[in-house]
Amino acid sequence: MTASGRQDGFPAGGTEVSPEQRIPEWGDDRTPAMAFDADLPGIDPAELAEEDLIREMQSLHRTRLDTLRHATDSALANHLRRTAELETEYLARHPGREVDPSRLRDL
Repeated sequence: MTASGRQDGFPAGGTEVSPEQRIPEWGDDRTPAMAFDADLPGIDPAELAEEDLIREMQSLHRTRLDTLRHATDSALANHLRRTAELETEYLARHPGREVDPSRLRDL
């Protein structure tokens, strides 16, 4: 174990690199995430109706922890990619979304 408390060489609590960016560093026995193209699973988020976009995001968030803890590297990379696609589309559709004041932290 390293001085940081982690065995993977990254600092404890490190946010320098996201999981999908680390996939190529995980070793030769793992498959890096595929580049985005039309052959990837899932409908283009821009083509989804609002209720379908919300449903897809809910499904991904519901399965997030199990995917992170137990899925293969390629499944995790796909999950991260799809989540980013859907959330990016949501934010594009709702740039002035309402922020619940109870969710804000006192500074």
